[in-house]
Amino acid sequence: MQKILILIAVISISLTSCVSTKKYNDLANRCKSENEKLSAKVDELTTSVNELTSENSRLKKENARLIADTVELASSLRVLTADYDELDRSYEMLKAQTSGNEEETRKVMSQLKAAQDDLIAREDKLKDLQVELDKKAKDLEELRSVLHKKDSITQGLRKAVSDALLGFEGKGLSVHMKDGKVYVSMEEKLLFASGKWEVSNEGVSALKGLAKVLEKNPDINVMIEGHTDNVPYTGTGQVKDNWDLSVMRATSIVKILLANSKIDPKRLTTAGRSEFLPIDPSNNPQSRAKNRRTEIILTPKLDELLQIIGSK
Repeated sequence: MQKILILIAVISISLTSCVSTKKYNDLANRCKSENEKLSAKVDELTTSVNELTSENSRLKKENARLIADTVELASSLRVLTADYDELDRSYEMLKAQTSGNEEETRKVMSQLKAAQDDLIAREDKLKDLQVELDKKAKDLEELRSVLHKKDSITQGLRKAVSDALLGFEGKGLSVHMKDGKVYVSMEEKLLFASGKWEVSNEGVSALKGLAKVLEKNPDINVMIEGHTDNVPYTGTGQVKDNWDLSVMRATSIVKILLANSKIDPKRLTTAGRSEFLPIDPSNNPQSRAKNRRTEIILTPKLDELLQIIGSK
């Protein structure tokens, strides 16, 4: 560009002496215009050179990346080719080993199928057992619920009986629970004279209190058991031994309970145990006094429980 400007200056000086001012101006204008065009062209070419340089740099990087990818792919191809060759050799070896042993292969396949069928059958059986187990667990939970309800009723009944007979405890009467039942135990001295089955006034009073509780609890079954000691009873008439005496005493108590309440007679059962279920087997006056007793056993009805058991 400097060379162009110097040339223009020389030309301008040369023409100063031989051309007119107008011609000089025209020439200067043309040179200036040409100079501007050349400058614009130089800028355009400079921009193109920069763009081409940048593109060349990008292409070099892309080329380097493609070369690296090609090397990596070539390496992977070699590995895959080696793996394929190894698999092909293994296949050919296996094929050679099994080609002459088809019968053994069929036998093994048959055994495998039998084992699979057995496994499926076992799984089906296991599923059936799980269903049955779940059902039994549900039944057990129902039974537990009923038993819990029964125990709650029994506890409440024991308290109600104890409260009603509070004045007689310590006078030959006790209330306790055993095997899910309430036992009201009355010694002979509270109820009967020796060898008799008529209930004393104090005994009648205690039985009236018990009758009120039983009347308010219609879902309670009542067993009245008469017990004697092991001293032989020799009586006259129909009452001849301890068996008869224990039965008569239980029957006398039932009649008093019914006479002083609206208890359904179907709830009551009597039993004579004679001397064969003693509290204390020792053969002395104290143990015999304990054994001469009447036990009134109160049992919550088990209809719901029996219904659950019967439906299984």
